[in-house]
Amino acid sequence: MTNNRADKLFDKKKRRKKKVIYTILITFSIAAICLGYFLYSSYNAASNSFKDLERGDKSKKREEAVVVHKDPISILLMGLEDYSSGGKNGRTDSLVIITFNPVDKSMKMVSIPRDTYVELPGRGKDKINHAHVFGGSDLTIETVENFLDIPIDYYAKVNFEGFKEIVDEVGGISVDVPFDFWEYSDEEAYKKLYFTKGVQSLNGEEALAYVRMRSQDKQGDFGRIERQKQAVKALVSKVNNPTILFKATDIAEHVGSNVETNLKPGELVNFAGMYKNIDLNDSENLTLEGENSRINRIYYYVPKEDSLTVIQDKLKEHLNINNTN
Repeated sequence: MTNNRADKLFDKKKRRKKKVIYTILITFSIAAICLGYFLYSSYNAASNSFKDLERGDKSKKREEAVVVHKDPISILLMGLEDYSSGGKNGRTDSLVIITFNPVDKSMKMVSIPRDTYVELPGRGKDKINHAHVFGGSDLTIETVENFLDIPIDYYAKVNFEGFKEIVDEVGGISVDVPFDFWEYSDEEAYKKLYFTKGVQSLNGEEALAYVRMRSQDKQGDFGRIERQKQAVKALVSKVNNPTILFKATDIAEHVGSNVETNLKPGELVNFAGMYKNIDLNDSENLTLEGENSRINRIYYYVPKEDSLTVIQDKLKEHLNINNTN
């Protein structure tokens, strides 16, 4: 009982300081869509973000490499712990898989909890967030591919510092706060940021706190998800504003210094052209159901097989992959 309480308190403190949440990953994904042409015009910034995988251009689960604006594709978004190593050898705090289909310009998303109990190639069973520690992007991608039984065509590593910088660069975002609450700042110990019910303008520091808070929301994760969607739409709206063109280079530099991806500048342009008008309201969010469990006195999230199978099938269908199982 005592150990369990200690574990919860320790985990809570870790989340406050280093969690790069689901929203930030989605924000970067959508922001990348909207900023594709801007990034191309700031070629150096886009090039600084590019890093290829050891496997090359094609997933081992593909017979041929995909064409980003013609074929259904998948992107793995990784949010990393970014302390002294800058996240280089850190664990993944967040893993989000997004699939895009060019026929109907639709999008599906699924988030894999960081403590999910999976098989790490060459290392046995472990938490999925340890894959990056042992083998970086390549091992993380291989682990996710095996777990979901789909190819991962592209990846992007992000950190929350870039999210805040982009929000600040566009002049902040405006949200409709559903109720009064406060949340700790990630920039200064014990600093509280207060939010009042009604329309409120947020800078980067405040925006991160706004989408992170869960404990004071009666709806828990569901309430947080709604605030996340709200912030994403607000940022996308700002990015799409013609006046932002004058800040395109600065924004591109922030993205370039906080994102690593195997999407080449030219592919990013094609991606932006295909999906820049995608409707977030039409995207399908898939939930990996499971239960908390202790195995050898270590906490894990064990997914339910039937839920995993449903998600695998839906993603395969969206990617136009024949299900041979």
